[in-house]
Amino acid sequence: MHGIKSTDNGFNGFGEVYFSTVDLGAIKAWKLHKKMTLNLFVPIGKVLFIFLDKREDSETYLKNYKVILSPHPYFRLTVPPGIWFGFKGLDAGINLITNVANVAHDPSEILRKEIDEIDMDWSIE
Repeated sequence: MHGIKSTDNGFNGFGEVYFSTVDLGAIKAWKLHKKMTLNLFVPIGKVLFIFLDKREDSETYLKNYKVILSPHPYFRLTVPPGIWFGFKGLDAGINLITNVANVAHDPSEILRKEIDEIDMDWSIE
């Protein structure tokens, strides 16, 4: 499986690669990166991502989107800064999320909310 090349659309520099796991039915939400561009893929398992666009100058301002990442079909999703997101594990076993980020982790760069601070339907449509 291919992750990302420096010549790919969505590549915006390299800061770090990090991995996260989420158990079946578990939800991890909400985070917003002020500077970081995410390049997400799920090489193992199946994960539902939900995004809420808070960029006031965006065509999709205040719209939310659901995307499932998994090996089938396998693809990378680029997420610019300014978007709230969370994710939910959909498979038993390992659900592995990979993020190739353009900046290194910086706690002051992240905003967080509790899961109930953004009302969202976590079902698969």
